[in-house]
Amino acid sequence: MPVNDTIDLKTAVDAIHARDGRRPDVAMILGSGLGSLADSAANATIIPGSDIPGFPTAGVTGHMGDLLIGELSGKVVAFMRGRFHRYEGHDEDTLTFPVRILAGMGVGRLIVTNAAGSLHAEMKAGSLMRITDHINMTGSNPLLGLRNGSEALPTVDRRPEATGFNAAWGKEADEIARDLGIPLDHGVYLWTLGPSYETPAEIRFFKRIGADAVGMSTVPEVSVASRLGMKVLGFSAITNLGTGLGEAELSHADVLEVGKSIHGKMERLTLAIVAAIPTN
Repeated sequence: MPVNDTIDLKTAVDAIHARDGRRPDVAMILGSGLGSLADSAANATIIPGSDIPGFPTAGVTGHMGDLLIGELSGKVVAFMRGRFHRYEGHDEDTLTFPVRILAGMGVGRLIVTNAAGSLHAEMKAGSLMRITDHINMTGSNPLLGLRNGSEALPTVDRRPEATGFNAAWGKEADEIARDLGIPLDHGVYLWTLGPSYETPAEIRFFKRIGADAVGMSTVPEVSVASRLGMKVLGFSAITNLGTGLGEAELSHADVLEVGKSIHGKMERLTLAIVAAIPTN
């Protein structure tokens, strides 16, 4: 079914504007263990997902499932604290609903973060990777049915390529990280369905086709955000080595703990990146 036929985006955006009419300069979607990045926002308005018409319910530990609008580094920032996953049974409409809401709010820049497994022994848990490109291994395209079906959305750009990470903004982030002394890896993020972690054979295959990190999110949001005219910047908090590359057994609890340990440098980097963004 085409996007926007099942959910009225304008109704959702109007409900948000009734609670907070500010237009964000940038938005952030926060992944596993990284939701506390929003805690330092001043003058915050927290809107539970249950108060946004059509907003799905978050079902994964570490994902709060609400929208926070506040001020950070002198900018208005919208935080989606948590996200939704295909393995929860959601379709593309649901996965990308938060991004389409942000577009309807007039957001022009999006920073996405996630927890991911490294495919390289030298990129260890605790590393921070800027995502330069992605590989979709789910067999589904998040752009299926996407169209300009709501007055709250801009015209859809139907370029054939799927990646959406903004190279110029990425280079700015590299310079900021370098100035702050924060080591920043670069790599290709590969999206799998989940919910199970990958087999050792799959990890070897993913390495051979050019992936550097693997996870179960992000690609739907990035693909749709770039089609709706947003500049996108993405980071993976490396929380573990892929199956077969390390001795430790993988668990979601461990992913959350390592994600929290990366919080400090992710917050420092994010604050500086947001400070450098032009004001709306």
